Amino acid sequence: MKLRVRRLACYGVTASLLTWHTAYAGDVSFQWGVKIPLRDGVKLNATVYRPAGQNSPAPCIFTLTPYIAQSYHDRGMYFAGHGYSFLTVDVRGRGNSEGVFRPLIQEAHDGFDVVEWLAKQPYCNGKVSMWGGSYAGYDQWATAKERPPHLATIVPVAAPYIGADFPSTNRIFVTYVLQWLTYVSGHAAQDKIFGDSDFWSAAFRKWLTSGAAFKTLDSAVGNPSPIFQEWVSHPDQDAYWDSYNPTSEEYAKLDIPILTITGMYDGDQQGALTHYRNYMSSATPAGRARHLLVIGPWDHAGTRTPKADVGGLTFGPASLVDLPKLHLDWYAWTMQGGKRPDFLKKPVMYYVTGAEAWHAADSLDAITGEMRPYYLASYGSGARDVFNGGSLVPGKADANSAGSDLYTYDPSDTSVTSLEAADTSDAYLTDQRMVYALSGRELIYHTSILDKDTEMSGFPRLSAWLEIDQPDTDFTVSLYEILADGSSVLLSSDVMRARYRRGERNPEPVAVHTPLLYDFNSFTFMSRQVKKGSRLRLVFGPADSSSFERNFNAGGVVADETAKDTRKVVVGLLHDQTHPSIFYIPVAATTGTAH
Repeated sequence: MKLRVRRLACYGVTASLLTWHTAYAGDVSFQWGVKIPLRDGVKLNATVYRPAGQNSPAPCIFTLTPYIAQSYHDRGMYFAGHGYSFLTVDVRGRGNSEGVFRPLIQEAHDGFDVVEWLAKQPYCNGKVSMWGGSYAGYDQWATAKERPPHLATIVPVAAPYIGADFPSTNRIFVTYVLQWLTYVSGHAAQDKIFGDSDFWSAAFRKWLTSGAAFKTLDSAVGNPSPIFQEWVSHPDQDAYWDSYNPTSEEYAKLDIPILTITGMYDGDQQGALTHYRNYMSSATPAGRARHLLVIGPWDHAGTRTPKADVGGLTFGPASLVDLPKLHLDWYAWTMQGGKRPDFLKKPVMYYVTGAEAWHAADSLDAITGEMRPYYLASYGSGARDVFNGGSLVPGKADANSAGSDLYTYDPSDTSVTSLEAADTSDAYLTDQRMVYALSGRELIYHTSILDKDTEMSGFPRLSAWLEIDQPDTDFTVSLYEILADGSSVLLSSDVMRARYRRGERNPEPVAVHTPLLYDFNSFTFMSRQVKKGSRLRLVFGPADSSSFERNFNAGGVVADETAKDTRKVVVGLLHDQTHPSIFYIPVAATTGTAH
């Protein structure tokens, strides 16, 4: 199973905006090198884009970015051309701003200061909003939790939740973090280095085959990083990571309209939806009514400018939402008394792939009408082959089913790197060559053929009884639609480190040779009209990839361990009468309305 971390387009300006600014060139007043003083005396650098001939104060928007302010020149021209003063602001220690850059943690206080400074400018009427995705989506939440008095609304797009999906995924660190830290090193842009995917893939494969500790990755790739070392010194979810994100009390005190935007294939979907869920569980009824959500068929970059083609799939014209216009409509509604954006029919808008239509729901949970259980079973040769694997059955397995399936994972076997090197396809949603190549190393289960089209929307879940013979290991699980012609579509996935089976704050060594229940509750949101004649494929196996830190299964501090600590693990997935392992499919509620 190919494991990918898809955040490579987390910066810069997307192509469809590159020529838009020419339409507004005569309508925009431009001022470079404006200095914004912060409370500690540091000055941030901003470029100001204003509607030419503006005669009276009006709402203002800014983006706070580590990716160099000029990257968003086209956005500034667009929004100023539509009547909003727009500022691109270099974060502390990046671009032409003063100070020292400490990723993410610095933006809460700095964002507050920028809001309040901007509100006092003669061209601003005291209503300030923010724009941006990824890092600039996160720093909207960070700023909002400080409750600057003049922050009128936020639109966090593809916003990571620090500690959940960046710089680790479910407490498993990703090698991509070094690629990102190199991009934001120093004051200048490092976009050419960052964007050389061949270089980074080779560097990560070299590190994996060396057997070196994960904590040496920064030196191995040529960029020793104190921030990286600080991050990997906190393997568990603890107070350190909590300090980056709003608390439940801070979410509850927010009293501004919020529009959250993410994508089904957004590498930061988990973060965006964690912010969304945490806010919705803490806010008052009035606050919940002010928080709307859009989930499109988009990757990370597509959450700003959608594309019809993603990962080998092509979506219908309805997927190409004009997101800059949606922002304009949102700002007009929340800051200027305009009408509610036409697109936002209900509090939650989500796109159903296959059906190629937008559906509307009253809440995220209301999207799913039923969690349909499928019991894992296997017969004959077990579940280790694509063509003769195990089964997902609607009821409990009969007495002829084997009681368990086994796979063996040896971290010292790095042959996966040659498979990853050969897998150069961008069709990560449809390419199933890695599943075939890893046959025998993973467990594979199929449903019977579906007898009707079925909309599956929501979050899958796996409740699995597992027995391992080492104190720790990492698991991955992925769900696919297998169409009648044999083609494949990745629907959702999850990862887990065994020690965190009871929560990421409470690591526990595994009691070896003991059946234990593992609940995989962090699958990504999916929405697809699965076709009649298709079947579902569930693939369960080790997190064997240069995309992740290497768990050598020894049970110690993973970032410190090396190949010398390797322990080969035998994993048993049980599905007998006493230990039923069940996969739950989210089937859409019939009340969803299409648009």
